Amino acid sequence: MQKKRVLVIASHPSGNSFGSDLADIYVQAARTEGHDVQILRLDRLVFDPILHQGYKVIQTLETDLQMAQESLLWAEHLCFVFPIWWGGVPALLKGFLDRVLLPGFAFKYHPGKSFPEGLLKGRSAHLLITMDTPPWFFRLYYRAPGIHQLKRTVLEFCGVKPVGILSLGPVLNSQPAQRQKWIDKTMAMAKRL
Repeated sequence: MQKKRVLVIASHPSGNSFGSDLADIYVQAARTEGHDVQILRLDRLVFDPILHQGYKVIQTLETDLQMAQESLLWAEHLCFVFPIWWGGVPALLKGFLDRVLLPGFAFKYHPGKSFPEGLLKGRSAHLLITMDTPPWFFRLYYRAPGIHQLKRTVLEFCGVKPVGILSLGPVLNSQPAQRQKWIDKTMAMAKRL
């Protein structure tokens, strides 16, 4: 197995959550397999999550976001760990993506072309998702908007492929035995890099 540089992006606004625990478990499992792993905890970064002028004026990146961009360039594999809230990603993760995945860094439009070039190609990703809705219901009834958003319109747009998905839920009222199964699945996902 080829060893990889892995960046785990723990995206729950609270560091005290089951999702944050899963991020740590993923990190440990990947390290056990010999991968070089960094973790980025969005709840600990200091940055303005609002892209105030869109892309008309590029905001100066805070130090934490500059380091995040360096980590994204360093990584060969990304793992986003996040909850589904209101069908989508939490505002903290959305603000992070808005501020970090900038034109010229994550994608670039070329004259006469309708679709941009993804500048983060050569990387793969995992999405490790928690939710209080049963995943099958989220996928079939709601059509998984938050998953499609991050997988297709963010990561694949920027050239990141393939993107593997592990949806876990419902977390609300879950019992220790069920959580252990999810932990086992998380460890197995990290070992399949």
